Amino acid sequence: MSDSTAEIEQCSKAVQKLWSMMNPCILCMRNCRVNRLDGELGYCGIGIEPLISSVGPHFGEESVLVGTGGSGTIFFSGCNLGCVFCQNYQISHHKGGCSVGVSDLVKTMLNLQRMGCVNINLVTPSHVSAVCAAAIELARKKGLKLPIVYNCGGYDSVETLRLLEGLIDIYMPDVKYAESAVSLELSGAGNYPRVSREAVIEMHRQVGDLQLENGLAKRGLLVRHLVLPNNQAGSFEIIDFLAERVSAKAAINVMDQYRPCYKAGEHTLINRRPTPEEIENVRKYAADKTLRLIN
Repeated sequence: MSDSTAEIEQCSKAVQKLWSMMNPCILCMRNCRVNRLDGELGYCGIGIEPLISSVGPHFGEESVLVGTGGSGTIFFSGCNLGCVFCQNYQISHHKGGCSVGVSDLVKTMLNLQRMGCVNINLVTPSHVSAVCAAAIELARKKGLKLPIVYNCGGYDSVETLRLLEGLIDIYMPDVKYAESAVSLELSGAGNYPRVSREAVIEMHRQVGDLQLENGLAKRGLLVRHLVLPNNQAGSFEIIDFLAERVSAKAAINVMDQYRPCYKAGEHTLINRRPTPEEIENVRKYAADKTLRLIN
């Protein structure tokens, strides 16, 4: 039995259920059904314990997550999506990083709090959600007070999200695509539009609209949407979904930093940056729909 497995025995039934969902693994919507508890690897390429590529205060996140102390980011290696344009492909696809157990992750969270970070920002946590949940519970018992940010790609299981309820303060999912054919071509996940919408609805049910205190996010949903050239993301349809199915006051960051990284040059419709006009049209549409624009 690994040290992490021993830690799980101290956790709630919900966390223990999440842990059991790694054999066979159904933590995310890949549903690989491999036995990660016995070292088998599925789509994400990560076994029983996560790999962490970097940790520390991050000042490049949205202003509501940064404050004066920075967002306490923990970057997990591996991913349950295969985005051809991934800007962090060395981490997500090539899986560089150091293996950590639950107790290591607890220490990391508490260290970030001591450093003055304003939150704990779990970056790409979907495939390691069981370990994250255990670490959050145990860290809180040891004095962790900071909000927890679940910074994910949006390809999340509703069953898993329900077991995370009460542990996550701020959900920050990407909503990448409106069309299945595009999500299949660019991220290898044809069911992404349906899955991400169901996940966002569940996230909002748990935490509601984004709440700020002294300019800092304390609780709620903050959606990230990366504008792709030639409207490949289906941005206007995504905004309609958020305004009509989630909340007319849903917070959204319409992101303008797309550039053709990794294998994007092989795909004609996304082999350039979006124009300023393409980006502004999406932002204006979101504002017209009364969504809350966050930068």
